Amino acid sequence: MVPVEAPYDDRLLHQRVVGGDESALGEVYDRLSPLIFGLSLRVTRDRVIAEDITQEVFLLFWERPLAYDPDRGTLRAWLATIAHRRAVDHVRAEERRRVSALGPRLFEREPVRLEDTVLAADEAERVRQAVTALPDGLREAIELAYFGGRTYRQVGEELGVPEGTAKSRIRLALRRLAVALAEEEV
Repeated sequence: MVPVEAPYDDRLLHQRVVGGDESALGEVYDRLSPLIFGLSLRVTRDRVIAEDITQEVFLLFWERPLAYDPDRGTLRAWLATIAHRRAVDHVRAEERRRVSALGPRLFEREPVRLEDTVLAADEAERVRQAVTALPDGLREAIELAYFGGRTYRQVGEELGVPEGTAKSRIRLALRRLAVALAEEEV
């Protein structure tokens, strides 16, 4: 397979990062962090781990920018490959840890209690109803941030509001949800 050369802007950003330009790293982060986070989240299914992996990927690029070779491909593909490998490594390590913790009980599974399943489904439905009851602006912000995995900045851009307004809407929505759900003892 013939490598795809990086576009001109990747090369310039790379040169700036190699030169220690923090704003160039910020530009790369702003442009590619949603991809890296989303990819990590899809593989690990854990927001905290996905955030950690995202941070690790950009830290690696900042600390070792010469590891990226623009003649071999795009910066997007290179960072996504690193993120994917780290996410898969995490999942595999977690699986090994779980299996070793189970030891000989590996195939002894506790039956799922019907009561737990019903309670979890009821709780999820109450949360859905509470989110649906929010005013449109708050509901849209919370859905984009928590169900869509968007950053404050991305929520603001998608809703056509400043980033600070997006943050305020998300915080207000979370407060209203907390009150509504506490009243229902969720």
